[in-house]
Amino acid sequence: MKKKTYNIKNVDGDYVNTSYDEMKNLLSISRLLKEQEEGEMDTALLNREEKPKEEKTKEYTVSGGKIIVHGNNEMELELTDEEKSTYQETMDEFVEQVSDMAEFHPLNIYTTNVEWSGDLLQFDMRFYYSIADVDGVYIGNTNMIKINPEVLELLNKLKSYFTVFSAKWAKLLATRRTTDTEQESELGSAPAISAEDEMA
Repeated sequence: MKKKTYNIKNVDGDYVNTSYDEMKNLLSISRLLKEQEEGEMDTALLNREEKPKEEKTKEYTVSGGKIIVHGNNEMELELTDEEKSTYQETMDEFVEQVSDMAEFHPLNIYTTNVEWSGDLLQFDMRFYYSIADVDGVYIGNTNMIKINPEVLELLNKLKSYFTVFSAKWAKLLATRRTTDTEQESELGSAPAISAEDEMA
């Protein structure tokens, strides 16, 4: 059976095969709908929220100070002997180089940052160190402090000790990330156990 086509004169007086144009138009619409559907599926997949891994913490006491390690698994929550001794050094150096009248808050070790704060009792001032994107020294919790030579000297000491703190903890943080990556790759490349090995 032969399909019926309609030939219509267009404005110029030429005959146009309308069934071909209609089919071409429908194919175009079909393609657009298919692309839109695929785009919506991609967007839906991207927007599907994966359950965020719940961050875990583990607290350690080192020489009267506290370290809180943040991570997603037990491997990330481990604290090395080097990190413990570095924290002891950090507290000792701070007392020597900045102020012996300080009360330290816990040192927080994250996967990409180390944060530490404390109160400088003599001036009722809180300091905050961070080595991540917002790295630097911050002062808070202050009530109208008179800027005198002692305060300026303390601020300069805080700032100069941050250089030591940042270098020391950035190095350990890099070691921590390298170790985590190496351990993960070792776990992934463990040799498979055959059925014969299991029986033996």
